[in-house]
Amino acid sequence: MIVVAARKKAKRISLKLGASKAGKKPRPGKGDWSPTRFMRSVVVIGASALLVVGLFAGVVVGFVLLGRYVKDTVAPSHNPATIHLVDVPEWVNEPLKERIYAAARADANDLRVHEDAARSVQRNVERLVPWLHEVEVQAAHDGIYIKGKWRKPLALVELGLRRFYVDAGLLVLDVVPMPNLPITKVKGLSAVPRLPAPGDRWQRDDLAAAVDILSRLDQMDRSLTPDKPLLYEIDRIDVSNFKGRQNTRLPHIVLYARDNTEIIWGAEIGAWQRHLEATDREKLAKLYGYYKEYGSLSGGVKYINLRDPQGRIPLPVDRY
Repeated sequence: MIVVAARKKAKRISLKLGASKAGKKPRPGKGDWSPTRFMRSVVVIGASALLVVGLFAGVVVGFVLLGRYVKDTVAPSHNPATIHLVDVPEWVNEPLKERIYAAARADANDLRVHEDAARSVQRNVERLVPWLHEVEVQAAHDGIYIKGKWRKPLALVELGLRRFYVDAGLLVLDVVPMPNLPITKVKGLSAVPRLPAPGDRWQRDDLAAAVDILSRLDQMDRSLTPDKPLLYEIDRIDVSNFKGRQNTRLPHIVLYARDNTEIIWGAEIGAWQRHLEATDREKLAKLYGYYKEYGSLSGGVKYINLRDPQGRIPLPVDRY
């Protein structure tokens, strides 16, 4: 009985295992081909390819958006540079500014904002613009900035077909129309074999004597008559008899007002004692005393004599 029961139990277990195996489909081997399996593989591969393409497209779009952002935030470095002049004196007019801008760019029509461009601008300004010295050029996000010390013209020299300005240090400047400045013509300079170029320092005694007097008048104007500078009334200064080279008995230096009134200065600055003239301070005091009294140098007189000593005149000119 026990054996029969065991056999029946084993038979039941065998039937169960057989039924379980019969319910599962056999897995195809590696070498088996199935259309269903092939289609599934195609779908998986296609989905993976689409995913890779999508990721790549996303990266490309990201770079494009980043490029647009960078362009928007640093646009000045990719656009033509704007040149700015810093600490410009009031007397500098637009024609002079435009000339400096053109010289700063030189041949670079598409100048961009970066350090190399700033160095190029500095070289151009130092080489082509004698109006500025001790030049500093910097590149910023909104353009290129030029800063320097300005040379102010005091005298105009006309020799033959050449015309040029000279500043207080005898440095030659190219001519730019400047009706806003009292620039006095210098006449009677001795002949020279070669004329200077802009940027040259023209060292010569007769020109230096004229410019020295004009510098003193400019200082007096800024101190005593800033609203109505006397220099606007001076048309020219004549040094043809400098140091008496034509006639020792005639005045060495003479200024002329715009109505041709003679203003007899005499010897150059610092030489008054050798010629028994009024001191340089007395000459300045006489001239500005006359200008203050009559409001003009064109008062209908034939000449204004400054060289004869007439005692000290109490005007604030001692520092000159």
